[in-house]
Amino acid sequence: MNAISATRQPGSEPAASFDPLARVFVARAERPPGVAPVDIATLSPFQRALLVIDGTVTQFLEAWALEPVEVLRLDQQEFTLAAPERWLELDAGEAVIRRRVMLRGTLSGRFYTWADSSIAVGRIPPEMHRGLERAGGGIGRILIEAGVESRREALWYGRERPEAVPPEVAACHAGDFLVRSYRLLADGRPLMLITERFPF
Repeated sequence: MNAISATRQPGSEPAASFDPLARVFVARAERPPGVAPVDIATLSPFQRALLVIDGTVTQFLEAWALEPVEVLRLDQQEFTLAAPERWLELDAGEAVIRRRVMLRGTLSGRFYTWADSSIAVGRIPPEMHRGLERAGGGIGRILIEAGVESRREALWYGRERPEAVPPEVAACHAGDFLVRSYRLLADGRPLMLITERFPF
C-alpha cells in the first residue's frame, strides 16, 4: 500500500469523486452558452494544471515545455463600452482595452494558447499602460514590471469551438479549445477579464 492510499480513511469517497475545481471557479453555472461542461477526469494532468495555474501562464509553459515561449500580440484596441460590463464592474461609456495574444514556442513553433483580455483603462497605472502598448509581453509579466499586486478570481471553464477565431490561431488549430475565464482584481476592484483557450 502506498503512502497516499494509506492515508485514506475507511468509508471515505474514492479519489475519482474528488473535484479539485469545485471551489476554484466561482461562476461555473454562468459560463457562456457556447461553452460546454467538461469532465475533469477526462483531462490530462497537464490540462488540469492549465485550469488551476495561478501564476503567469507563459512561465508555466516554459517550465513544462523546456523552451522559451513568445507572446505574439494579434490585435489591441481601446474603446468605450456601449453597455455595462458586469465582470469588470464598469458602466457604459467607460474605456476598455481589448487585447488578444497567442503563445507559441520559439524553438518548436508549437501553438500553446490564445488569450482574449478586456482591461479597465481607468484602473491601470501609466507603467502598465506603456507595457500594453509594446508589441510583445504577456499580461503576467506586464503586471510584474508595473509593480501591480493583484489576485485572480476564476469564473468558469469548459470546452468550446468559437465561431470567430483569429486567422493566426485558425492556421495552428482547427478543433475545440479547453477554455477558462477569470478576472484579475487589484485594490478590491476588477482590473481585467481574461479568457484563455488551449487546444484540445
